[in-house]
Amino acid sequence: MSVRKLKPITPGQRFRVVNGFDAITTDKPEKSLLAPLKKTGGRNSQGKMTMRHRGGGHKRRYRIIDFKRDKQGVDATVASIQYDPNRTAFIALVEYPDGEKRYVIAQNGMQVDQKITSGTGSAPEIGNALPLGEIPLGTIISCIELRPGQGAIMARSAGTFAQLMAKDGKFVTIKLPSGETRMILATCLATIGAVSNSDHQLLVSGKAGRSRWLGRRPRTRPVAMNPVDHPMGGGEGRASGGHPRSRNGIPAKGYRTRSKTKDTNRYIIERRKK
Repeated sequence: MSVRKLKPITPGQRFRVVNGFDAITTDKPEKSLLAPLKKTGGRNSQGKMTMRHRGGGHKRRYRIIDFKRDKQGVDATVASIQYDPNRTAFIALVEYPDGEKRYVIAQNGMQVDQKITSGTGSAPEIGNALPLGEIPLGTIISCIELRPGQGAIMARSAGTFAQLMAKDGKFVTIKLPSGETRMILATCLATIGAVSNSDHQLLVSGKAGRSRWLGRRPRTRPVAMNPVDHPMGGGEGRASGGHPRSRNGIPAKGYRTRSKTKDTNRYIIERRKK
């Protein structure tokens, strides 16, 4: 994977850094795995804005991703690596011997014509999904379930990965991308390897218009607001804004909002770093 820095032939391209897309093998999505995606513009069913800074953006179609990897014990062949406008990671189109096609999150190093499989007894190789209890210690993993059969919900975005640290009875200990160390049931599935498109963090938009294409509207700095609009608003001249906090008055930058009585706290061995 690589990134490209464009020549500054326009002001918007002066600092722009784009993805090289050298891992992508086709630009035609699989029609049978596409679904319509309706835009809300941040409005609810009454038409009232409930989420700010949303609206516009390029029209997209959703790619139906197989997060559960529930077709177990059958080898699938990677047909292509594709771009997905709905996520930062690349996706892989896989085809089973019976002709069924599915999309899965692509891992770093996944190649066309590679065989991948899932379920108990699978080899701990790139792209294979298997129970955490069968994965060797120290292995880099991604697309992790939190409950058996739930489907992958952790470590799914571009370049992310977790590491299997220890095994103890029916639980395994995992270090997550956030830095948190927690226990998960050994029967939960995880995929071997880090998520693809690790260069995503190096990209630079270059201009405000690209955020609009992604459906993001402008955000006003709280310090520029009036006191009636935000706790950090108001003041004579360029006042700094006081303690950083949200629009609702909740402190930002390090304030912990997780409940001390949450039932799943017992599974967390070490909290994420600030």
